[in-house]
Amino acid sequence: MIAWNIWVLFLGYTIPMVVSPGPGNTVLATAGGRFGVTGSIPFWTGFELANLALCLIYGMGLGRVLHGHPEIQMVLKWTGTVYLLYLAWGFVRSSAGSANSSEPDSSRLRIGDGFLSVALNPKIHSMILVMFSQFLDPAKPLPAQVFQFAAAFLVVCVVCHFPWIYGGQLILRRFRSARAVQVQGYVFGICMILVAGYVAFA
Repeated sequence: MIAWNIWVLFLGYTIPMVVSPGPGNTVLATAGGRFGVTGSIPFWTGFELANLALCLIYGMGLGRVLHGHPEIQMVLKWTGTVYLLYLAWGFVRSSAGSANSSEPDSSRLRIGDGFLSVALNPKIHSMILVMFSQFLDPAKPLPAQVFQFAAAFLVVCVVCHFPWIYGGQLILRRFRSARAVQVQGYVFGICMILVAGYVAFA
């Protein structure tokens, strides 16, 4: 069993890291603004599944192998940048089409999009690696600790990511005219480009 003081430290690390502004939360807020909370659930699900998968990978020690090769981090960074630019193009393209069409938005983000946006983000890899390097006790059974921390991290992520998605919906979904939807698409596209720039050059 993990001691309560370790849980306090764990939450003190994870909550500020997860809830603070950054590339991941910007993407979630953009999804909420474009598709609402309900429409963002598939993307959000993929996002959290990727966080859970990274926790299990890094927690069980496989991440140390990957972390020892900086070229893998470089591949993740540039692949993630390209993927974010692809999402930006999707927002711009769909907004141009939605201004002239009454058909449902076919550009809705899916589970795979959410999973890839986390899996290709080197910042999230680093955060989870640091988390496990700080809080795992080598004197105790590894699998039990990893599963407990991974489950707790998933709960923290769900709770801390919801306000970003809901905030995006609350602020932007009230603008429903064709012109407003078109402008939103360009704004969301620019947001994705800025996030891609941050991932590439920060």
